[in-house]
Amino acid sequence: MNRKTEGDRADIYTRITDRIVADLERGVRPWMKPWNAANAEGRITRPLRHNGQPYSGMNVLLLWSEGMARGFTSPMWMTFKQALEFGAAVRKGETGSTVVFASRFTKSATDGNGNDVDREIPFLKAYSVFNVDQIDGLPDHHYHRPTPALDSVERIENADRFFRNTGAVIRHGGSQAYYSPVTDHIQMPPFETFRDAASYVATLSHEETHWTANPRRVGRDLSRYAKDKSERAREELVAELGSCFLCADLGIAPEMEPRPDHASYLASWLKVLSDDKRAIFQAAAHAQRAVSFLHGLQPVQADERDAA
Repeated sequence: MNRKTEGDRADIYTRITDRIVADLERGVRPWMKPWNAANAEGRITRPLRHNGQPYSGMNVLLLWSEGMARGFTSPMWMTFKQALEFGAAVRKGETGSTVVFASRFTKSATDGNGNDVDREIPFLKAYSVFNVDQIDGLPDHHYHRPTPALDSVERIENADRFFRNTGAVIRHGGSQAYYSPVTDHIQMPPFETFRDAASYVATLSHEETHWTANPRRVGRDLSRYAKDKSERAREELVAELGSCFLCADLGIAPEMEPRPDHASYLASWLKVLSDDKRAIFQAAAHAQRAVSFLHGLQPVQADERDAA
């Protein structure tokens, strides 16, 4: 990889991290912006690609933030070329929003013994997408996607079913919510102590993200969680992002205000992100893997089986 490529990648990490740090310095958790909007109506979803598939990981944070900052009402995004393929056009003067693509390529090199070895080199590429609100001439369904009204009771029942299907051991009692790696169980305060059912689900989504860290699941190392403030901050950032992704998928608002036991993490997150420009990307990737794992524990629907 040449120096220019390495520099470009470092610049992507820095530019995006600096934006998130600026929000945190104002006391704003940028991943909460969609739910904090006074004019947000209906269900909050993940940002969607041109084909209706949801974005994942870091791109969810980037496009949520861009959409809120620029007042876009549509969750759908596409590249300039994709708009052209639909016979549409991005309006003159509109600027794109950054999304990233992370992958690896294999490079052959010679080791100290003169042997040829293959090395996997990670790379990060940034490209621009445009919101549907910036594009004229798209087929009608892009502008008027059906957003069925979701009954709140049904949403809670669906979330309850989702968490039951994960098989996590959930115990109730006490005044704190936490995941215990030693006993591999989630502890939740009694249901009636929460403000409402959605608050209970939002808290449980955070703890279920922690639960995925077990080596038999996605395998994040929690061995230094209790001893290392930085490691604890990183894991709590993973759980917070995982909860946001999962709440969007389930149609539930996440924990809007940090829990008393989480309030101190803001300063820790600022330090971690300031010291390591890749930390937010790594946290978002871990959160995505956790949520994908939880989705993978759900039974396959009959219509999905038929389609396969």
